Amino acid sequence: MSQTILSAVKAAGDNDFSAEQRRSYAVAAALEVIAAKAGQSGANATLLEREMGRLGEYADLIQAALKVE
Repeated sequence: MSQTILSAVKAAGDNDFSAEQRRSYAVAAALEVIAAKAGQSGANATLLEREMGRLGEYADLIQAALKVE
């Protein structure tokens, strides 16, 4: 697991982080997912553009998955 993803996990449950900071970590983690996916597929510009268009959706999913209940 990358340091960025570990930081996102930590930020999700830490009240010292603002909502904006937690969102920033989720977006950074989503970018890592996109980079890994693009790298595995021999990415072309169309795939990368499509995945970047889903960045917000991926960040939302990451934040939802990390939400402390």
